[in-house]
Amino acid sequence: MADSSFDIVSKIDHQEVANALNSAAREVATRYDFKNVGASIEASGEDKVIIKANTEERANAVLDVFQTWLVKRKVSLKHLDVPERGPQLSGKEYRLELGLKEGISQENAKKIGKIIRDEGPKSVKSQIQGDELRVTSKSRDDLQAVQALLKGKDDLDFAIQFTNYR
Repeated sequence: MADSSFDIVSKIDHQEVANALNSAAREVATRYDFKNVGASIEASGEDKVIIKANTEERANAVLDVFQTWLVKRKVSLKHLDVPERGPQLSGKEYRLELGLKEGISQENAKKIGKIIRDEGPKSVKSQIQGDELRVTSKSRDDLQAVQALLKGKDDLDFAIQFTNYR
């Protein structure tokens, strides 16, 4: 029997992010507590979101609205790269530039490979292929055990999905 396999990837559903961004922008434009504070949220290219407001608290509140809409659209917040320093004063307004993280870095792929080797079934092999990880085994049950193991790991600071299960 041929080996079964699946890929571990970290991909963003850009359409869902755009929907969440549009919903958040509409909410910010209509909510009473955002009136006359210059609050806005907009996309800047494919992988950046810019939040603007006239106070640091309002900028953080807009971020909270955006995160709420991402969760409603089932987009992991681990894809969001929020700067630790918070909103920065730029002229008369506070700006917060958010990045969207996609793909698994070599370091993170090695971390997942180590978890699979140490805690997963012994028949499972993993191989790094660019920004994803291919996991193979003769037993589909072992592959499902690896998926359950990785889903239970909350300490991973990046989102993962499982694709190409065959």
